[in-house]
Amino acid sequence: MKLTGVELRRIEMPLVSPFRTSFGTETSKDALLVRVVTSAAEGWGECVAMTDPLYSSEYVDAAADVLRRFLVPAVASIERLDAAAVAPALAKFHGHRMAKAALEMGVLDAELRAEGRPLARELGAVRDRVPCGVSVGIMDSVDRLLDAVGGYLDEGYVRIKLKIQPGWDVEPVAAVRERFGDEVLLQVDANTAYTVADARHLARLDPFDLLLIEQPLDEEDLLGHAELARQLKTPVCLDESITSARAAAAAISLGACSIVNVKPGRVGGYLEARRIHDVCVAHGVPVWCGGMLETGLGRAANVALAALPGFTLPGDTSGSNRYYQTDITPPFTLVDGHLPVPTAPGIGVDPLPDQLAAVTKSVEWLAL
Repeated sequence: MKLTGVELRRIEMPLVSPFRTSFGTETSKDALLVRVVTSAAEGWGECVAMTDPLYSSEYVDAAADVLRRFLVPAVASIERLDAAAVAPALAKFHGHRMAKAALEMGVLDAELRAEGRPLARELGAVRDRVPCGVSVGIMDSVDRLLDAVGGYLDEGYVRIKLKIQPGWDVEPVAAVRERFGDEVLLQVDANTAYTVADARHLARLDPFDLLLIEQPLDEEDLLGHAELARQLKTPVCLDESITSARAAAAAISLGACSIVNVKPGRVGGYLEARRIHDVCVAHGVPVWCGGMLETGLGRAANVALAALPGFTLPGDTSGSNRYYQTDITPPFTLVDGHLPVPTAPGIGVDPLPDQLAAVTKSVEWLAL
């Protein structure tokens, strides 16, 4: 293939309810979509960077800028383009993994569409549906939290993840356990909100038989996570710290985690996400697929990834209605707590023109 043009489309989608974590509250999804046009087919990518650099150093405006000025021209210079050639071509540019992931996703989607191959099969999926968990944000009260968790369980979600921060941790976890019982698969996510000095406090979560505690410490503090893991019975899972297969191998070797959350946007794309999966499988470390409030485009690709054999824990691959009243693709709907893996070529879904137009803020065409 040869890259002939790229469309950068900025969209904004209101969330069905505010989503609060330890680093802020989101009321809408400000997203950058990347439509890749090649000599063989078109493909779609989705950048998961947030409006502000809160989850990571990346943010949407910077992603658009680096794509426009550096990443797209580098990929346009590749004479025989395929998805495997994207990361080497972009390696000289430091960081910007979310922007790189969006561009690689678009190229991968175009390549697979041209060849009639679904993404799930390309990645090595072994399942035709995946179990779904749901991420529950920090609430104003425990009663509101219990109502929300009850609603998600009624919808069929097979695992509940609670966002936590200092002052909102032991009490909400205890309340959920007391109300819904020990049979509910339950985990917590701190988004780097604690320090090693909080180890004794976090150990108060051990009696609640959690699946894991996700990213309790700063993303660069692998040694701190290793120390914390020695003091907790609850398994430590890393999210923000895992930026590549090499980072995953280092974290595992140090004993900083026993479970890994894989987010393709955070690690530079679906091909690197597969390599992280392979590293974890080789070390006997379970993985699960995280989420970044993706539209149906990113959700479709995440579901395909979550069907790989090492993804043995339910991911944050929630149904479309968890976040959006109307998605830009046909909605993903839970069936018995699972989502079906797309089987059409590429990522397996296309934007719905009317829905896409309704949420579009700007469109920029990069002719090559």
